[in-house]
Amino acid sequence: MFLLSQKHLMAILFNLETSTTLCSVAVSKDGMIVFNKQSEDGPSHATLFGQYVEEAMSFVRAQNLKIDAVAVSCGPGSYTGLRIGVSTAKGLCYALNVPLIAVGTLQLMACTLLFDDAVDEDALLCPMIDARRMEVYAAVYDRSLQPLRAVSADIIDQSSYSEFLGNQKIYFFGNGAEKCKATITHPNAFFIANVHPLALNMVALAEKSFRESAFVDLAYFEPFYLKDFVATVAKNKVLGSV
Repeated sequence: MFLLSQKHLMAILFNLETSTTLCSVAVSKDGMIVFNKQSEDGPSHATLFGQYVEEAMSFVRAQNLKIDAVAVSCGPGSYTGLRIGVSTAKGLCYALNVPLIAVGTLQLMACTLLFDDAVDEDALLCPMIDARRMEVYAAVYDRSLQPLRAVSADIIDQSSYSEFLGNQKIYFFGNGAEKCKATITHPNAFFIANVHPLALNMVALAEKSFRESAFVDLAYFEPFYLKDFVATVAKNKVLGSV
């Protein structure tokens, strides 16, 4: 069990994010980003993510920094991406003998908009991750990041989120929001483009968990997949086997 002294309220954290097609690695010291690498060129976890982790570790050694904990975005999101991120995070924790912090991906996305002046102060936040077809992984948060509706897999139709939209504005964002614009047409629905889960934006949530010693069990922790993985076979593979 990892215990913190009252003096050690800030930390040096190794932050990992792989829940969508993007991947990113950031090192934070006392709440400030001191190293950051990210890719927005599509799925690159198998190639760039390992390289970013190695570069971050080289930076940590060169700066003589001692990592206090590893934080990882834990889902929901891409099954393969989450597995890569969490397994890497666990490996780092074992190697460095430090605790693991799990950051919910949708809460992470909502956190990025808290200080956006374009977002009304009394509006609600609805991050969305694409789950194929008209389904998204989504949750609804207020501006203090309290969940007003828990994370779920939603099939979007014209009545989606009507219990909230009838009372106040909701901002929809994330890689699942774009396909919902034509369906969610309520005048209180607003859409924000280019909001992604990134390691550099994990720091506030990871720092909070660190101060509260809110660590997860390193041996048994699993990503929050939300739905079971379903393997598919490419059409050309099927045709080729006939």
